[in-house]
Amino acid sequence: MQQQIAVVTLGISDLSRSRHFYVEGFGWSPVFENAEIAFYQMNGFVFGTWLQPELEKDMDRPGLARQGAFALAHNVRTADQVAPLMDRLVAAGGRMLRPADTPPHGGLRGYVADPDDHAWEIAWNAAWPIDANGMVTFKG
Repeated sequence: MQQQIAVVTLGISDLSRSRHFYVEGFGWSPVFENAEIAFYQMNGFVFGTWLQPELEKDMDRPGLARQGAFALAHNVRTADQVAPLMDRLVAAGGRMLRPADTPPHGGLRGYVADPDDHAWEIAWNAAWPIDANGMVTFKG
């Protein structure tokens, strides 16, 4: 079976606030949006933000408790892009969780929470090159 993810969807509480974070912070543009959901075309999959009550209905999981034991990651091409992107995300409504620093395995990373408290790692790692299409490859 092919290893792939088609769509990642986050439950959110306010579509306008979430849209501002992703459009103004990351600079992404929705490919589809309505009053309850926004989809962003990524490099090989679709990222969605959906009002949590509607997502719960779609999954038939009412009252879904939010769990924070995961992080999404956005890698950048150079180390000097990490801090400015984190600052832009905070200015767009995010919250700084961990300022950029060097982890034990090298590179540079920090964490920002989106307006619904989803954690985003903003990282640069020389062992994870990004090609011209934005595809990240794990080189170990």
